[in-house]
Amino acid sequence: MTIVPDLLGYIAATLTTSSFLPQAIHTIKTRDTQSLSLGMYSLFTSGVLCWLIYGIVIDNQAIIIANAITFILAASILACKNL
Repeated sequence: MTIVPDLLGYIAATLTTSSFLPQAIHTIKTRDTQSLSLGMYSLFTSGVLCWLIYGIVIDNQAIIIANAITFILAASILACKNL
């Protein structure tokens, strides 16, 4: 285990995932998705799923955890957009 790269990975994962949280919370609470692009969220959610699969393939916990959480949040927003 290499502590510095792993720590950096967890810090990056925490920052990028937590930056997405306010939008997800707001959208889930208000169900207001009018200003959100369906195309952008579809591509973003697909990309996050690919990162999650990649993390599983290379067995990188930071990538797996961050992208699993972000995928759930992005998929929730996408589901609100499609309702």
